[in-house]
Amino acid sequence: MPKGTITFACLMVLLFAVLVWAQAQTSPAPHDAGGTNSDMRDMPGMDNDGSAAAMHSMEGHHMDMGPHMKMTALRETQPGDQAKAAQVAEAARAVAAKYQDYRTALDDGYRIFMPNRPQKQYHFTNYRYAFEARRHFDPEHPTSLLYEKHGDDYKLIGVMYTASKDASEDELNSRIPLSIAQWHAHVNLCLPPQDKKDEAWHPHSQFGIAGSISTKDACDAAGGRFIPQIFGWMVHVYPFEKDQANIWSVERQMHNHMD
Repeated sequence: MPKGTITFACLMVLLFAVLVWAQAQTSPAPHDAGGTNSDMRDMPGMDNDGSAAAMHSMEGHHMDMGPHMKMTALRETQPGDQAKAAQVAEAARAVAAKYQDYRTALDDGYRIFMPNRPQKQYHFTNYRYAFEARRHFDPEHPTSLLYEKHGDDYKLIGVMYTASKDASEDELNSRIPLSIAQWHAHVNLCLPPQDKKDEAWHPHSQFGIAGSISTKDACDAAGGRFIPQIFGWMVHVYPFEKDQANIWSVERQMHNHMD
């Protein structure tokens, strides 16, 4: 199976475990440290829509995101943008250095989302920071730490910042200049009805994050439940990279989100 197919399938696993849980209203949360229902509703730290639970290179600004993804528009560079983005990257680098050992992250309140499900990239999410990020940006408090698993160990590769789903592009720009970073959001999701929830796992499903359905009318006709936007805005930072293009790489961000 091509690598891209594998990574995308893992994202389906990650998201639909949450979505099916939301419809079935089961408990408790399946992560490793006594998670709560509210943890699941905000996983991986994004804004809760109130009715459902539920993810650049400088040459890659015009990637086709498809009907289930939207990104902030790339802006012209303004005075101070480079310095402000560099400050955020430096803060992310300091956080990443602190949490090279994933056990330190666990001790500080980060929780592995679905640790027993194979994933290309694991989100270690701090739900207190997730709640904080809905109204306030603190680059020293990333919502999630991003790890790759190597045997029984985890290697930290980046951090993820989030914002409320109703945040304007101006607000996102005030957090990290949109001439440097592009935030993304998952949109136009059709959850399957209970009697078809297993279809969410199929590679060519009409439901879900990669489903063929992307409008409310089509979702209603299929008996599903339409969510205009699931989770809030997200942006990944890879602070150990050597240049700005790779620190804020959209291509890597998209590739690693589709895991």
